[in-house]
Amino acid sequence: MKDQSIYTIGVDVGSSIIKAVLLSYNGEPVIIDQQMEKIRKRNPEMVADQLIDALLERNKLSVKDIAYLASTGEGEMLQRKRGHFYSMTTHARGGIFLCPGSVTVVDMGALYVRAIKINELGRVLDYKMTGQCASGSGQFIENISRYLGLSIEDVGAVSLKSNSPETPSGICSVLAETDVINMVSRGIATPDIIKGIHLSIANKIVKLLSSLKAVSPVALTGGMAMNVGMVQAVQELIAESKLGLEVRAHHESIYAGAIGAAIWGGFRHQKLSSKN
Repeated sequence: MKDQSIYTIGVDVGSSIIKAVLLSYNGEPVIIDQQMEKIRKRNPEMVADQLIDALLERNKLSVKDIAYLASTGEGEMLQRKRGHFYSMTTHARGGIFLCPGSVTVVDMGALYVRAIKINELGRVLDYKMTGQCASGSGQFIENISRYLGLSIEDVGAVSLKSNSPETPSGICSVLAETDVINMVSRGIATPDIIKGIHLSIANKIVKLLSSLKAVSPVALTGGMAMNVGMVQAVQELIAESKLGLEVRAHHESIYAGAIGAAIWGGFRHQKLSSKN
């Protein structure tokens, strides 16, 4: 596999999942391999190192073959990184890579949601975000799905079966979780509870996009963008809001941060190399 290509690795350390992507540069960046792993109370640096080693081994590469290893998210602790990039910039660039032509990216993460206005190169021009304590996050969905006895992978499909969604309080996660417990005690169907949660979060996203004065196309990134029920809820409320926005979601959106880190790493490597 060793040729004239330049290889970079991007590692996105999230609150519960670490994502790693191997890119090849022979002109434009191309994804060669990718992998993610749940942390599960382990040392995040150890998990990240295992992912890096797995990518290298599968593709018959060594650390010396990697021109730039970049981290993002909570990845500052990685010892083998050459540089660290702020997650807003990596999701912006990764969003464009996955959904070419996008000029707005919504990073739907575990702790918060960010609506980001970008230029054609993926550089951040402006942004709006929710607070970390808000009930509009991926962690909130995961907590509720666990309470309802669902795996996080199933909540999207379950949401699509809803006939009469009931929306919880949007004030904070504690009150919203109390609302969900009350819904269960009242016999509200699980699909209606899940769809209501999706609509509650989607409402926050629509408000962010409106405040940002976002324009189309809009790319959804992060783990929640892989949730078909969440994507549908966003698209429904966007249509009702008359913002006139086209919303896109890629099936590998969870890797957007890692992809963006690898791309910016390649850009920085080329810039540094041109000075030598």
